[in-house]
Amino acid sequence: MAQSPQAPNFVHEIRVTWGDCDPARIAYTARLPWFALDAINAWWEHHLGGDGWYQMELDRGYGTPFVHMSMDFAAPVTPRHRLMLQVDPTKLGDTSIAFRVIGRQGGVTCFTGRFVCVFIKSDDFTKRRPPVEIADMVTPLLVVADPT
Repeated sequence: MAQSPQAPNFVHEIRVTWGDCDPARIAYTARLPWFALDAINAWWEHHLGGDGWYQMELDRGYGTPFVHMSMDFAAPVTPRHRLMLQVDPTKLGDTSIAFRVIGRQGGVTCFTGRFVCVFIKSDDFTKRRPPVEIADMVTPLLVVADPT
């Protein structure tokens, strides 16, 4: 399902600092998934009225632990520019949700990631279907991810 024209891409801004970098003067590789996960949590907060993963688990009774992460790197991330992270849901399954995160600096794509989470009941950590309010919110926001 393609994204509707009324639903603009969600973009989360990260200030990459000197402390995020290695001696090669680029962001530590391990920081890049952290930046992407921070952006996905911000996406949830934006779409759930301020509730992110913490509130899902404790207040709403469900969670979305990760079952898959993959990233392709195209250019280094540095403190030179803000890191702009575009987050798009790409699939809503029977018990899962997939996101694409595209990290860009200065208009250059630095990385693209695919992240898949499974919906679980917080109290016993068993799989569950996405809550109706989540399915209703996510469905019109789904985008077609690149087939690669």
